[in-house]
Amino acid sequence: QLQAFGGGLVQAGGSLRLSCAASGRTFSGYTIGWFRQAPGKDREFVAAIRWNSRHTYYADSVKGRFTIFRDNAKSTVYLQMNSLKPEDTAVYYCAAGDRLIVTTMSRPNAYTDWGQGTLVTVSS
Repeated sequence: QLQAFGGGLVQAGGSLRLSCAASGRTFSGYTIGWFRQAPGKDREFVAAIRWNSRHTYYADSVKGRFTIFRDNAKSTVYLQMNSLKPEDTAVYYCAAGDRLIVTTMSRPNAYTDWGQGTLVTVSS
């Protein structure tokens, strides 16, 4: 299972680091993705990383501000969020998907395991 945590309230321009801890089974070979959902909006892709490689993928809206990375020893994937904007306010979710190709990584329905969300609020 996946557990996401680390959300909170931060001022615009600030930083937060989200964590996605995996437990219960191995996610070797999986892709771990971060998604977010703002009130009244669809869930949208933020970033993804393959468990067994260093390849990372980002939505255009967060490139240069967010960094996804993992610590295999801790079975944890992190999302470092810098230069936060009020439009980054959302519930953030992590998810795992098996054998994803690049063209499917941004699709929520490609992921089979989801953690509970963690709320990020960015004040202006």
